[in-house]
Amino acid sequence: MRIGELSQRTDTPVRLLRYYEEQELIHSDRLPNGYRDYEDYVVDRVLQVRGLLDVGLPTRIIKQILPCLNSSRAIHLPYVTPEMIATLEHERDRMAEKIECLTKNHRAINGYLEAVSHEIRTS
Repeated sequence: MRIGELSQRTDTPVRLLRYYEEQELIHSDRLPNGYRDYEDYVVDRVLQVRGLLDVGLPTRIIKQILPCLNSSRAIHLPYVTPEMIATLEHERDRMAEKIECLTKNHRAINGYLEAVSHEIRTS
C-alpha cells in the first residue's frame, strides 16, 4: 500500500509516517517510480508505535523494543545499559499507573451510564 493509504488506515499524518521510517520504526520498499510501498503488517506496527509514543516512550527506546512486540523471544538489544533498563522500568511503572487510572475512570463512566440508563428507563 502507498503512504496515503497507510495514513488513512492508521489515522497518522504522512509527515509522521515519513518520520517513523526515518527513525527505522517502520520500513517500506520503493516502487520503480520512487513511491513508498508498505506491507499490510505495517498498519499494526504504526498503531503499536503510536501507542508507545502516547505513553511517553521516546523513539530511540521504541526502536529497541520493537522486536518484543512480535515475539518475546526475538529480542536483541545490542546496547543495553543500566540507564536504559532504569528508563524502561520507570516507563513500565508509569504505564501501570496510567492503566490503573484509566481503569478507574472506565468504571466510573460505566457506573454513571448504568445509573443514567436505569433512570431513563424508569421514568
